[in-house]
Amino acid sequence: MAVDIQPACLGLYCGKTLLFKNGSTELYGECGVCPRGQRTNAQKYCQPCTESPELYDWLYLGFMAMLPLVLHWFFIEWYSGKKSSSALLQHATALFECGAAAAITLLVSEPVGVLYIRSCRVLMLSDWYTMLYNPSPDYVTTVHCTHEAVYPLYTIVFIYYAFCLVLMMLLRPLLVKKIACGLGKSDRFKSIYAALYFFPILTVLQAVGGGLLYYAFPYIILVLSLVTLAVYMSASEIESGRRDSSSSSATGYFMLTGSSPSPEWINSSKTYPFWPWYPRQPFFTCSQQSLLNLHGYSQKEPMDTEYNMPKPLRSILNKKVKKLKMY
Repeated sequence: MAVDIQPACLGLYCGKTLLFKNGSTELYGECGVCPRGQRTNAQKYCQPCTESPELYDWLYLGFMAMLPLVLHWFFIEWYSGKKSSSALLQHATALFECGAAAAITLLVSEPVGVLYIRSCRVLMLSDWYTMLYNPSPDYVTTVHCTHEAVYPLYTIVFIYYAFCLVLMMLLRPLLVKKIACGLGKSDRFKSIYAALYFFPILTVLQAVGGGLLYYAFPYIILVLSLVTLAVYMSASEIESGRRDSSSSSATGYFMLTGSSPSPEWINSSKTYPFWPWYPRQPFFTCSQQSLLNLHGYSQKEPMDTEYNMPKPLRSILNKKVKKLKMY
């Protein structure tokens, strides 16, 4: 194979583009930027990206694709929550939007029309930031050789975010307007407004820190998983502590009075589980029947309500409940 002999290219990412090929004869141009879908090899020639992405590359693309979906779900739950029965349908719509955007992104990428892509192998961190390695032979003139050396891992994320945004603006407002009747006019579109904020943030994050995210995303997932698990367990512990405090207060009260829960106390305890009016008095006697009745109530079993709260205490309790209802 005959190849024209020219001086080697300067810089890490400057290469010679193939101009003419006739049998075993190849003619290359001057050193410069490689076309999209190509990167330089060890001999400084621009070669097409023909490899399939590795498993790690697919995991990275999946991580970047899951970011907007998780943020969609978070803000839908944050602004809808228990106030609207349409939250589940909005979750499903967000999943459909991101899934459709991912499929369309794969279809429009090279090779067009199929659900797989061709890529160039990532060799080092600098492959993500080729604009920082443009050479200056005479320290005056800069040879611009910026191109996507990690094709298409860098630009395919931007294409995916664009399709996500377009599909969201086409589908979500109509859906929310039809089904989110339980929310106010200003609240029903807040999850969409939040997406208009976090999509530009994700875009800047990919543009500036794409290479760092490529190498760090497994550790980011691990740390976020541990943090969210710790937050969930601490919240569960706080809720459990409140329930235990309420149960101990009620148990101490009925031990002190030797009576069982009355219907009024049961109804009010369902609404106000924590009682600041718990009498701070020493333990004297314990009625076995009262403990059995209280245990039966906590276990959702039929309970003997023969022993009622004394009338003076019942009147005090009713006054306390009325005051609490005023708040």
